[in-house]
Amino acid sequence: MKRYFTLAVWVCLAALAQSPEPRTTFRIKHVAEGAVYLDGGRNAGLSEGMKLTVVRPAEGAAAGEQSSIAELEVVALAESSAVCEIKPAAGPVQPGDTAHLSAQDVETIRALRSFQGSTKYAQVVSFTKGDPLEEEARESIPRPPSPEVNRARGRIGFEYGAIRDPEGPGLGSSQLGFVFRGDVSRIGGTFWNLSGYWRGRRNVRTSGAREETLTDLLSRTYHLNLLYSNPQSPWVAGAGRLYLPWASSLETLDGGYIGRRLGKRTTAGMFAGSTPDPSSWNYNPDRQMLGSFINFEGGTFESVRFSSTAGAGVARIRWRREREFAFFENGLFYKRYLSIYHNLEADRFVDRRGSAPRAHVDLSRSFLTVRLQPHRILSLDFSHNYFRDIPTSDPRLVGSGLLDKLLFQGVNAGFRLDLPLRLSVYSSLGRSERSGDARRSLNQMYGVAMAGIWRTGLRADLRYSRFDSSFGRGLYRSLSLTREIHEVLRLEVQAGQQHFVSPLTGQNRARFLNANLDWLLGAHYFLGSGYTVYRGRVQNYDQLFVNAGYRF
Repeated sequence: MKRYFTLAVWVCLAALAQSPEPRTTFRIKHVAEGAVYLDGGRNAGLSEGMKLTVVRPAEGAAAGEQSSIAELEVVALAESSAVCEIKPAAGPVQPGDTAHLSAQDVETIRALRSFQGSTKYAQVVSFTKGDPLEEEARESIPRPPSPEVNRARGRIGFEYGAIRDPEGPGLGSSQLGFVFRGDVSRIGGTFWNLSGYWRGRRNVRTSGAREETLTDLLSRTYHLNLLYSNPQSPWVAGAGRLYLPWASSLETLDGGYIGRRLGKRTTAGMFAGSTPDPSSWNYNPDRQMLGSFINFEGGTFESVRFSSTAGAGVARIRWRREREFAFFENGLFYKRYLSIYHNLEADRFVDRRGSAPRAHVDLSRSFLTVRLQPHRILSLDFSHNYFRDIPTSDPRLVGSGLLDKLLFQGVNAGFRLDLPLRLSVYSSLGRSERSGDARRSLNQMYGVAMAGIWRTGLRADLRYSRFDSSFGRGLYRSLSLTREIHEVLRLEVQAGQQHFVSPLTGQNRARFLNANLDWLLGAHYFLGSGYTVYRGRVQNYDQLFVNAGYRF
């Protein structure tokens, strides 16, 4: 231990020997009412709050003897000058007088310079054991506040909505709501961060039966979470509506997780929560999950990086046993050129075919995707999707695009090509190969997107999709138009038609139209409105909403 302490002392002495001695004497250039100006500033190491003493040769005293005239305190700084406040003085301060820096502030400047390297602020070296610097000495060295501390961005708004059934006079409802979208980092100087989106509504008037609308479903697909991440701590945690960061294939959880870093590349932990998102492949609002995981990751974004997660869990529906499962999620990435991602789940499956039920471990889900981007204008995708059971996501979301990954089963290939004139084309084709299907089917999706149409600033996206799987078949068409004006005004219109034939729902044909307007009023205030028309075989409604709020 003595050897390490001696080495640390020699390192400090060497740094001090190489650092220039701080300037301790300054000349007063100008005197104003209650203040003086010095001929040195930041370039001499001065900072606000430092103390100086004004001295002048005493009359009739021996040569070299000086008397104290006044005390100064630095209140403002420039690069080569400083403004000081005059404390109670024994006599008038005059231009040309000399001011001496206090011994304590000289030591502060000397410590700063000894620790300064390529950065502007001092870096404090800490030791795992036997730190020779005491806490008081470390705390006395000034540090800049991190720009991430208490940084908040987002919006808070209030919303009014009204729904009307066009086929029933007087049937409808009204709601009042609250909307929050934010990203707040390092809350109160801690390492907790808040991010996400939330929308809540309450009915204030209802006449007739209240049915859940497409907008209501979309409002339930939000994420809002509180995360803890401290680079100096091995612990990580999160709570809210979120993805497990190391296993997004588990879909959205209403709950939380806690983990511990076991070295630089390994993290292990536990998670618990429910499955509230209607776009999840195994959606059931009454399901609870509890499990554990371990993750290994390494590499850099500049070259090759990888991430591998394994875990196990148990699922309950209304606290009654549903299944025990294991999950694996792996990713390999090389810059922007290549990404390989695969996740799967396996569980204990009871096969009830035959005379006696047989229980065995079986694959319940697998998803593999490979993306190549040989050039910035072209990307190629290859994927394989498998589900043993029928996905339980809400089929009314088919036209929203949130269920695209669940509509295709088997092997699929796709591409996206960016052409001149801001035109992009994309497509995906594949055949369903699920065991038990009576026949193979072709799944297909085509799309065209264009920005800046005829110099109007409009962006259009036209999409057509047809699918055929064990849980249903159908097609949908959609067209969306978007226009932004100087980040002040945003207009979005989406129209479409969907045809869905499935034993899971009687709502097999529908047309919809959505229109939304966001207007930024000044630097902080915004106003938004939207209108939805939905015409289906079972459900019909018109919906209007208006929101206004504050952007921070």
